[in-house]
Amino acid sequence: MSDALAIPVKLAGPATRGAALMIAAALFMEQLDGTVLATALPGMARSFGVDPLHMNVALTSYLLSLAVFIPASGQAADRFGTRRVFRTAIALFTLGSVLCGVSQSLAMLVGSRVLQGIGGAMMMPVGRLVLLRTVPKAELVSAMTWVLVPGLVGPVIGPPLGGFFVTYLSWHWIFYINVPIGIAGFLLTGRYIVQLRETVRARFDFLGFALSGVCLATLMFGFELASRNAVPVWESCAMLGGGVLAGLAYVRHARHADNPVLDLRLMRVPSFAISVWAGSLTRITGGALPFLLPMMLQLGFGVTAARSGLITFSSAAGAMLMKAAAPVILRRWGFRATLMWNGALATLLLMSAALFRPGVPVTVIVAVMFAGGFFQSLQFTAYNTVAYADIPRARMSAATSFYTTFQQLMLSAGICAAAAALAGSMAVQGHDGPALSDFSVAWVVLGLITMAAVPVCGLLTRTAGDDMSGRR
Repeated sequence: MSDALAIPVKLAGPATRGAALMIAAALFMEQLDGTVLATALPGMARSFGVDPLHMNVALTSYLLSLAVFIPASGQAADRFGTRRVFRTAIALFTLGSVLCGVSQSLAMLVGSRVLQGIGGAMMMPVGRLVLLRTVPKAELVSAMTWVLVPGLVGPVIGPPLGGFFVTYLSWHWIFYINVPIGIAGFLLTGRYIVQLRETVRARFDFLGFALSGVCLATLMFGFELASRNAVPVWESCAMLGGGVLAGLAYVRHARHADNPVLDLRLMRVPSFAISVWAGSLTRITGGALPFLLPMMLQLGFGVTAARSGLITFSSAAGAMLMKAAAPVILRRWGFRATLMWNGALATLLLMSAALFRPGVPVTVIVAVMFAGGFFQSLQFTAYNTVAYADIPRARMSAATSFYTTFQQLMLSAGICAAAAALAGSMAVQGHDGPALSDFSVAWVVLGLITMAAVPVCGLLTRTAGDDMSGRR
């Protein structure tokens, strides 16, 4: 197949599902790897002979690498082709996983995690770009559900899976599990991922890449430090302030750049801008859930890590059930009504976790989390689809890079928001450690943030995305 396609290639039926499953597997690896490591850090510290506190750099190096390189993914796909970039991304991620598994020192582990992050930064935006350019609009909702579910499941099963490997095998298997998935993905890319390129005349935006990298890296690093109380508050604030200043410098640069690495002009497209703003508010909750719920169950209810992992997984089970229901719901009600009413319902289910107490039957907690996972997954599917309803094909690369950057940033901000709400409640109530009442405050705060997305969704037109949902 030619590297440059003069007309859009359309996939349908099995080809659509094959491409979507390929991209879903890549996203699963990426999202799983971001959380599976947490439970293994103490054992890895003993293996390397370092202080466990120093092991956090293994987490932050991956997040920083993602933040820096995601903005460049769209322009890389335009210049070198989607298939080539996607295959290279899988190869880098898999190679990084192997190197992580054989690491003999913390320094080698950090370098390997950076390599993983570079691969992960390219996989999801480029995979989403392939779907947007090749899948008929009428099939896009179904394709997006195939892609979204593994991304929701990965962060939820990461901690219990990591605990299983550390307990019964060794921490090395946390990374080796990616190898067969990566090899299969690399080999199948030629069959399911179409090679698409755009004619690129402008030079790569190196200054914008540097400014956006500094902005996103310092913001994500600041969020991560603040969530763990690893440094004094003023240092976290200084890091976040530096990220804001770098962001302002980028905004000034992007107004005059011919080919900015993050194109702010996309925010002039109403459906895209609304999805970015409302989706960002909702993803704060999505990022906080895998962090806050297990902590509440273990510290507040006194359940084991394994049991809390199983309870938390109920939200992922609800997300998987949504895959079949999302196209039907969106075809019947459309994006605007679904995002408003479903968003309110998903938020209320989330806030109901503030009422959980040890006396509440486990079946009730599981049922609420299952329903919450279902409706939250439907919300993300709708956001991820309607965002591109009015984006011209020539600007899809820029749109996927922009959207994925905000998505990753707000998921990280969610952990910080949950930690800040917990810390604030503890300070007000004079608690030395988090009590159930502090967790209740955190759930309510997160719910209020997410509920603010509902009126933003109301700004969509009633017919927004109808050609994607099939609504008449």
